[in-house]
Order: sequence, then C-alpha cells, then structure tokens
Amino acid sequence: MGILNVTPDSFSDGGRWLDPGRAVAHGVALASQGADIVDVGGESTRPGARRVPVEEELARVLPVVRGLARQGVLVSIDTMRASVAEAAVDAGARIVNDVSGGRADGAMAKTVARAGVPFVVMHWRGQSRGMDDLACYQDVVTEVVGEVERQLDAVVSAGVDPSQVIVDPGLGFAKGRREDWALLAALEAWAALDRPLLVAPSRKRFLGELLADPATGEPRPARERDHATAAAAVLAAAQGAWAVRVHEVGATADGVRVEAALRAHGRAAVSGRAAVSARCAAAGSCP
Repeated sequence: MGILNVTPDSFSDGGRWLDPGRAVAHGVALASQGADIVDVGGESTRPGARRVPVEEELARVLPVVRGLARQGVLVSIDTMRASVAEAAVDAGARIVNDVSGGRADGAMAKTVARAGVPFVVMHWRGQSRGMDDLACYQDVVTEVVGEVERQLDAVVSAGVDPSQVIVDPGLGFAKGRREDWALLAALEAWAALDRPLLVAPSRKRFLGELLADPATGEPRPARERDHATAAAAVLAAAQGAWAVRVHEVGATADGVRVEAALRAHGRAAVSGRAAVSARCAAAGSCP
C-alpha cells in the first residue's frame, strides 16, 4: 500500500502532493513501483495535528481519487469521516482505511456496510492532538488486540461484512517506541482475529529514535527513514502481514518479494524432503 498524502502538514511529506495533477502522477508512479493499493488521505493524523473542515478534506481527495481510478489504480481512502468515505467510494475508491476504526464518526460503519467495500479497522484511542497522553498499557499486545477485536465486533454489528474487515495495530497512534517495537515483534498474535493484517511502519517515530544521531540524540529526519521502513516491512511480511503501508514503495516491494520467494522456497524444500521420504519408505531404503 503506497501512501499518498494530499495535505500541507503530514509529518514527512506535507505539501509535496497538494496539487491534484502532481498527486495523480505520484500515485501512478507508486503503482508502477509495486504498490498494489494507493492510499489517498486529505487530513494529517500526525501527533498533535488539528482536524480540517470536511469541505477542505473533500476538495483535497476527490480529484485525486477520480484521477487515479481513471488510470486503473486500486485506491483506498484514508479518512475518519463517513461523508468523505462515501464520496470517495462514489469517485472510485475501493477500500476505506479509517485510522479510528469507525470510532471517530458513528456513521462510518453503516456507510461502509452500504458501500460493500473492504474496511481497515485500526487501533485508535483518540484524536491526534491528545493521543500521546493515551499511551498507557500494562500488556500492549494483549490490550491492543483486544481493543481491536471489540471494535471489529462493533462494526460487524453495524452491518459490515466480517470478511471485508482488515485490521491494523496502529503503530505510532497512542503508542511510544516501546509499544511499537513490542507490537511489531508479536504480529503473530493477530492470527487470533482471523482477519488480514495491515502494518504501517513507514517513517514512524520509533524508527527515527532507533536511528538517532549518536552525538546529539536527535531522531533521524522522517524522510531519511526509508531503509529502516523497508526492513520493518519485510519483518512484518515474514510474520504474515497481508499488506504494508509505506511512503517509498520500490525498495519495500523488492524486499517483500525476497521474503515471499524465500518462504516459497522453504515450503518447496519441505515438500521435496517429504516426497523423498515417502519414496524411501515405499522402497524400504534410500540410496
């Protein structure tokens, strides 16, 4: 999933793709680099961000969604507003990616249910302006999985087809670096929900802090975290992630392909050894 922020204030690429023409061209480029989905968002959810009026969000995203859909790109709409989700689906989006998991707008789940499109339910505890104050956990993996499971039940109760739900642990949202690392290290815990898992490590603070300047302690600038992002994405893929959400697609797509090839080779090797063992057993001996 390639990230396309059509915002002036996103934490690493704010303002770069505000122009609709440039945004569509960038989205097409992401697809050509290996993005299966291009995720279009018109409202920053970085820590501390203020919400924008719905009219502004619509004006930012709809021309880009239409333009990409006309180019044959599979588009998801990154929004917490039901009205934006509905308009974007009408404009050609085929997935709704709600970082609040339907909690920010009570109409979201019913809107998605009517649209009949896949719905990303992310772990979320509150709006960006105060979310850092909500990063309080005793057992972050158990608590985050449990909270998403309850939200999954809520959206299904509102009419969303459970087979259409994708879950996301929400790295960086109401979480510090310890919580992010703990979640990334234990993605197998999400198998209990039996839903596809989206993981979004791209340029997040926990990577910037890992790569901090040893002399000053300053985190690595956001746009210089793409190598670490690719590594985190490959590790997520190795743990069974359905998709990874990243700003720079090329290196990550290559890395994920390497992981998939290695996994396929491992399965083939196991299958081959089993076949040899079966032939040996049938023959009574092996050369």
